[in-house]
Amino acid sequence: MKKDLIIIGGGPAGFSAGLYAARGKMDALLIKGTVPVSQATTTETIENYPGFPEGIGGCELLERFESQACRFGLTVREGNVISVRRLDRDFIVETASESYLSRAVIVATGAGPKLLGVKGEQEFRGKGVSYCATCDGALYGEATIAVIGGGDAAVEEALFLTRFAEKVYLVHRRDTLRATAVIAERAKNNPKIEFIWNAVVTEICGSEMVEGISIQDVKTGDQRILPVEGVFVYIGTEANSTLVRGLVEMDERGFIITDREMVTSLPGIFAAGDVRQKSLRQVVTAVADGAIAVLSAEKYLSNL
Repeated sequence: MKKDLIIIGGGPAGFSAGLYAARGKMDALLIKGTVPVSQATTTETIENYPGFPEGIGGCELLERFESQACRFGLTVREGNVISVRRLDRDFIVETASESYLSRAVIVATGAGPKLLGVKGEQEFRGKGVSYCATCDGALYGEATIAVIGGGDAAVEEALFLTRFAEKVYLVHRRDTLRATAVIAERAKNNPKIEFIWNAVVTEICGSEMVEGISIQDVKTGDQRILPVEGVFVYIGTEANSTLVRGLVEMDERGFIITDREMVTSLPGIFAAGDVRQKSLRQVVTAVADGAIAVLSAEKYLSNL
């Protein structure tokens, strides 16, 4: 199957691109992962996307994006893309079961959670270590858990987890939160949340399941064990850019470098959303990126 444009990724950037491509009557295909997880879908309530004054669930918002794009005729396929290769001036996009040929590609694969990189993290993943409060929070009813991080995602998810847990420790390596003021204030006023300042996790402990975390004071060097039954990690994101590594220029963290028009270093490949190098990763900026990427792809295709 050959297309003019293939969009890889089923998050806000991908479906925004798909909407604009479909409305522009482009011969486009969007390939979304078999498991629809993005930074948006793992957010329980999105309060800063315009048009929803009461907030909206991340999964519901994404479902609306997809429904709207499909209403205009966007073709969507499920599949995990395993490679993108160049063939003359075209591109071969392969999933586990199919292969597609396209004249242009928009990479909107987003970003995933950054790992702590400490002993016990991999061993207890799914056994008390999680990166998605929305997915796993209900498993921790009346439990004591720890959230690692100090940004918006960490604080928002700590607040969400108080619905289930008896106590939530918020462990942050600094003595002030990076989260926006309104969210930080809610956390400080929540009696279930206790802040552990100036601390980093050095190990996740347990036998068959998580039983505690070893934390170190960054100022004094003192270490202690904090008994918890679950650990939720929110210390940043890493780009899901492996597919195009070696094809396009990236920064030292693996985020794809583009110009303001979402154009990468390789003609024909565009990037949109959290996967690209940018200062703000939010649903609203991802949606804008997707629209711009399609307009740039249209110009590229018309000049071929």
